[in-house]
Amino acid sequence: MGSASRQALAAAVDKLIATKDVTVAVGEQLLTVSRAVDESAQLRGILADPSVVPAEKSRLLGQIFPGLSGTAAGIAGTIVAGRWSDGEELVDGLEQIGIHAIAQGDGHSGVIESELFEFGGVVSREASLELALGNKLADPAGKAAIVQQLIGRKAHAGTVAIVEHLVRSPRGRRIGEMLATAADIVASAGARRIATVTSAAPLTAAQQKRLAAALTKQYGSDIQLHLVTDPAVVGGARVQVGDDVIDGTIASRLADLKLQLAG
Repeated sequence: MGSASRQALAAAVDKLIATKDVTVAVGEQLLTVSRAVDESAQLRGILADPSVVPAEKSRLLGQIFPGLSGTAAGIAGTIVAGRWSDGEELVDGLEQIGIHAIAQGDGHSGVIESELFEFGGVVSREASLELALGNKLADPAGKAAIVQQLIGRKAHAGTVAIVEHLVRSPRGRRIGEMLATAADIVASAGARRIATVTSAAPLTAAQQKRLAAALTKQYGSDIQLHLVTDPAVVGGARVQVGDDVIDGTIASRLADLKLQLAG
């Protein structure tokens, strides 16, 4: 995301945080706006055009989305009033703020975050499901129906809304990548960061506590551990926090040794 878009996104987050009556429904409405803007090149062009005054953009949103609540309309107005690098990044901003709003409306609980991570694990293990949800040619409504069938009655309403949105609007992204990014956004809304820990055997409670404490000290924010067991790593652990990767697995060391021998 370009620097202009990052500034616009930061301003929108500040506006969202300062808004008291944010609900999960407000977040769902913002995600609906995101999909509609993504589907219309003309609308993207107008809303991302810095020469169009913010009041005109807000008026246009009101005409196209008359059912928006006052809260959702105000937040959407702040988003489109920002200076975005291009229309695609505006769509991304609408999506991120929509997901953040869902987390904020739920009181920043870790339930949505955990369910997104768990669903991502299910998708990664089931190739047929990943194909069905990630198929670019499949009917978006059909993919949303699959989500409803799988988690509609089991998961938090916010989780369902986020996953349905993602499968409807993949924008060239893989389903696993989208779910991981959404979980990160939900965590950040609650002032947490996610650390995905992959190890050959499950970590003990004591190991989890020590690792979480070390990562919290390193990153200066609360850390939520998401644990993955994978015998392929042989031993040790791989920890990923955002773009940072700490790979202490034996499998990684063996791969490095092979490269050195080959060289």
